[in-house]
Amino acid sequence: MIQAKFMKKLKCDILIAGGGPGGLPAALAAARNGSKVILCQDRPVLGGNASSEVRMHIVGADCSGKRGERLTVEARESGIIEEIRLEAAVNNPQRSPAVFDLVLYDKCRSEPNIELMLNTRVFATVVERNTIKKAFARRESTEDEFEIEAEIYIDCTGDGTIGASAGAPYYEGREAKSSFDESLAQDKSDNLRLGSSLMFQAKKHDKPMPFTPPSWARKVKEEDLALRPHATPAMDMDLGLEYGYWWLEWGGTLDTIKDNELIRDELLAILLGVWDHVKNGGDHGADNWALEWCGFLPGKRESRRFMGQYTLNQNDVQEAKTFEDAIAYGGWHIDIHPPEGVDAIDKSPCIHHDVPNLYQIPLRTTISKKVENLMFAGRNISASHVAFASTRVMATCAVVGQAVGTAAAMAVKSKIAPGSIFSNKNLLSSIQQQLLKDDVFIPGLVNKDKNDLARVAQIKTNSEQEIGKAINIISGQTRSVHGHRGVRPEIAQPGSHRWMSKPEDGMPVTIELSWPKSKNIRSIQIVFDTGAHRVLTFSLADEYTQKMHWGNPQPETVKDYIIDTYLNGQKKETLSKENNYQRLCKHKLQGQPIDTVKITVLATQGIDHARIFEIRAYE
Repeated sequence: MIQAKFMKKLKCDILIAGGGPGGLPAALAAARNGSKVILCQDRPVLGGNASSEVRMHIVGADCSGKRGERLTVEARESGIIEEIRLEAAVNNPQRSPAVFDLVLYDKCRSEPNIELMLNTRVFATVVERNTIKKAFARRESTEDEFEIEAEIYIDCTGDGTIGASAGAPYYEGREAKSSFDESLAQDKSDNLRLGSSLMFQAKKHDKPMPFTPPSWARKVKEEDLALRPHATPAMDMDLGLEYGYWWLEWGGTLDTIKDNELIRDELLAILLGVWDHVKNGGDHGADNWALEWCGFLPGKRESRRFMGQYTLNQNDVQEAKTFEDAIAYGGWHIDIHPPEGVDAIDKSPCIHHDVPNLYQIPLRTTISKKVENLMFAGRNISASHVAFASTRVMATCAVVGQAVGTAAAMAVKSKIAPGSIFSNKNLLSSIQQQLLKDDVFIPGLVNKDKNDLARVAQIKTNSEQEIGKAINIISGQTRSVHGHRGVRPEIAQPGSHRWMSKPEDGMPVTIELSWPKSKNIRSIQIVFDTGAHRVLTFSLADEYTQKMHWGNPQPETVKDYIIDTYLNGQKKETLSKENNYQRLCKHKLQGQPIDTVKITVLATQGIDHARIFEIRAYE
């Protein structure tokens, strides 16, 4: 029962429910774009399925590095998710799940425009004329209840808690082929879905480590796991007993919301039954291995998917259709699992249907078709079951989250409801350009920011390669994606899209921007190369991590550099940065008249030449 008189009343521009891979970037993006944000997360840590409570590693459009080729296809996501990955790679070399939680927490706590409310669940809303007027939240740890008013509400709960309470229509289960003309869909619709998983960790010791399962653990035989690699390399997958099995999946034939506790209990029985088989059911090379940790919070794949102003479908994904309101991209396979999970012993645990190119995700998939001020990000965006099988992965959730947070903040500034953004072409274009400015890649879109003075500057350098001309810093694109399995050829922008100095020229090397008339430049931002053709993600899988540069900055990145400004040849201001490991770096200047900006690269984090994708300058 809601007793409003005892509630604490809060107000903000944007309320975000859910602090997982969609909600955290949404909150950071909205806050950095000027909105006052309340972020309610119903767990004690941020990160959702990537947190220490679940421990699934984040994957995305680069298909764990399989969609990547140096200087031609750089599919790894940028923006906030790249910022987080780079931070974790340097500051969590030990690959601690708790330290990864801390990296995420630090991002929120360091942002003054975010009020982070952990252990707080939004459970109800008040709706008038298809507009949410307020939401109610409860924090059991302090016995507090809150009444929260916002201009825009963003549902990043995965399960769609806010939207469902507000009466927003949603999909559940699998649609029929006829619903969206999808060849991979069912002949008839049903209420089945992808199941949930529990992860575990194990450690190898210097002596045999016995294991006795509880009486309620499942009895598992080798033939039950014939299609599920569990001790030896198979199916081109990275295996290791240190990091569980994603295919420990069950519950897709049930209601993954209402039956979540039952699903958790059965998953524990399955997990311990499989571990018993690995330990005691034949030669699996596991004598000296012991369980170190097992999850108690199911990593949920699918529940509600909202009906947006547009529903992404299989054809959009596999044909990489273009949308005028594109705000993010995906590229993971259409990754369909049997709803029965491990009980489907005669079926592969997953089927990867090819996604030939990186595809656009339109803003309309994140805006409710009914509730005017409701947006969503994460696995609950508006997509068919088949399209969702690609968009659901966490790095894709993150870039969509950043886009939604940005769009919401700009809608608040413009006093426009999310439901009206698509019809406001100026606002829509401004949102897209802001995303590009914040280092989000959108296939087919380039920098057209009229306020970016670098676009009209004269560019020169004392060292450049033929494939890395200095002029590339204003090409408008901050990655190469023109190669095989990049973006569609019709919208590809060939070239390296970066300045690359000659290795034989050594360091330091310089690149200059100059203008015929002085400018009062107040900010410079630089996008560096961080090896986006290569996989990079926090993972507890040893073999997988060996494919990465983990524990160190990425070798392509500029490490030390100096920014000097001049007017008529006289130096006006000097800024410097040491030991940089981030991709996007922003610098504030004094705003005094200058006609030249010179950037001197002193060192990189490994390679023998300097690389810069983009330089922007603003008054």
